[in-house]
Amino acid sequence: MAKFRKKLTIVDAIQWNGNSNKQEIERFIGRELKSELESETAYIAGKGAPIFSLLIETKEGVMKAFRGDWIIKEPFPTGDRDFYPCKPDIFEKTYEAV
Repeated sequence: MAKFRKKLTIVDAIQWNGNSNKQEIERFIGRELKSELESETAYIAGKGAPIFSLLIETKEGVMKAFRGDWIIKEPFPTGDRDFYPCKPDIFEKTYEAV
C-alpha cells in the first residue's frame, strides 16, 4: 500500500449566512441561485429572520448549502471551475487562510 498527500490547492470561498448574503454569493458564482425555505420558526415567533438553503449546481448534481456552509470555488487544470458547499467543520480541517 502506498501513501498519498493531498495536493496543495488554493480555493476561493464564501460562507452562507442562511439569509441575507444570497446576492453576494450569486456574484461570487456568477449566476442566479434558487433557494428553499428551511425554517420560519424564529420568524413566526418574532425572534429572527426565516432561514433558507441555497441550491448549488455541481458536477455531481444539485446540492444544498445550509446556514454556515462554505461555498467553494475550486479551479481545475482545464480552466473550468466547480462550485460546491462544504460543512464548516470539514472546511476548517481542510483549508487554512492564505
